[in-house]
Amino acid sequence: MTTSVRRLPRRMPGWAKVVTAFALVLVVLFAGIRLAVLPGIKDLFGTESHDRSGPALLKSIQDMSRYDAASGTFQVVVDLEKNAKYLPDAIRGSRTLYVGAGTVDAYVDLGQVGTEDVTVDGDRTSATLRLPHARLGRPALDPDHSYAVSKQRGLLDRLGDLFSDNPNSEQAVQRLAVRHIGEAAKGSGLTTRAETNTTGMLQGLLRSLGFKEVHVSYGS
Repeated sequence: MTTSVRRLPRRMPGWAKVVTAFALVLVVLFAGIRLAVLPGIKDLFGTESHDRSGPALLKSIQDMSRYDAASGTFQVVVDLEKNAKYLPDAIRGSRTLYVGAGTVDAYVDLGQVGTEDVTVDGDRTSATLRLPHARLGRPALDPDHSYAVSKQRGLLDRLGDLFSDNPNSEQAVQRLAVRHIGEAAKGSGLTTRAETNTTGMLQGLLRSLGFKEVHVSYGS
């Protein structure tokens, strides 16, 4: 009497499991890319946006005494690259090319002008004013004209974005763009232009009030 021997299934080696899991991850990633580019799929699985924000709350009010006399518009191309030690860029690393556009205002703080800084002659036909030098305001990034040109990320960075609360964060390149725009404004002659415009504004104002001579200087 013969007894059939049932063959036990072979166990998959550990390295094969790793390769299989890695292949599944790639399949999922590539499938997502294909779904994103296939015509009609985007409309089928499209998302709708609903603004459920609450009302804006007034936190504080501050009186302004400065005269914004000039404004400059700047654009900078930020190329930010992050590398990991001992790992190739294809595995861990990122590079973002970002175009940042923003404005910087130059102003004269008229609130610092005291009574000793204004001199008027007896017949009120001549006036002399001493004002503080013009200063630069904080750069303001324009979100409507700032955008990422390209993003290159390693495999681990892409996987990390899947579990991130903000996978499209561009805060690092935005901060760099603001810093470069501020540095460019310092060498643009914007404050000189602001002082010239402030002088013209005050001369026109005081002459309309009957002053024939108006002298404006800057400095402490």
